[in-house]
Amino acid sequence: MTIVGDAQAEPDAGSTSGRAEPWAGSLERVDLGEIPYEEATEDMRGWVAERGAGQAGDRLFLLSHPPVITYGQRTDPADLRQGQHDIPVLPVDRGGYATYHGPGQLVGYLVLDLRERGPADVVRWLESGLVRALGELGFTAQRRPTPPGASSLVGVWTADERKVASIGMRIRHGITSHGFALNVDPDLRAFDQFTVCGLPGVRMTSLRELAAEQGVAAPGDPEVRDAVFRALRTSA
Repeated sequence: MTIVGDAQAEPDAGSTSGRAEPWAGSLERVDLGEIPYEEATEDMRGWVAERGAGQAGDRLFLLSHPPVITYGQRTDPADLRQGQHDIPVLPVDRGGYATYHGPGQLVGYLVLDLRERGPADVVRWLESGLVRALGELGFTAQRRPTPPGASSLVGVWTADERKVASIGMRIRHGITSHGFALNVDPDLRAFDQFTVCGLPGVRMTSLRELAAEQGVAAPGDPEVRDAVFRALRTSA
């Protein structure tokens, strides 16, 4: 099992080959609404089983969650509560540290079969796709390399190093699960209640905040979903 995300990718995660990833052109989109996190986790087990058995193709599930803080295996318990808050806190089986999900955030779960496709750095592919999607929407974004020995900088960032999207994935038996959380217009105050992604002092932002700074209208959820799917379906 490989677990990757807002923690360093495991060595066997592989690397991209410089060509379009073979799942990109066949990626199917499934649009869902707001689903409680634990319900979505149970559904995800079924999606993974279907993909592993060849009963479904590679799919991108787009949805949102009610407010919840989730955390991966490397999370320090001291990171989970800073001050008093009533946001549920749940452990998860993905890579990465603690993050927030809530209304105004687009969550994308990727269920991909990597078994017969050779080495694939799916996290870097996902980062690059999200950067392209934000570019299409009018926002400059970037990946950030992680210095040796530092906490992971996996995710998508603005030029002034605010984080706009978090990534945490699981790869087991060659099938991916979990994915990304892109801040469209969430309540950013929720991120002040815990240590985000194991990065004390990290600054979170949203597309609405970035749009306000540029003096333009913020994109809505349907527009963001379309841009993300186009970028991931055609990404190289």
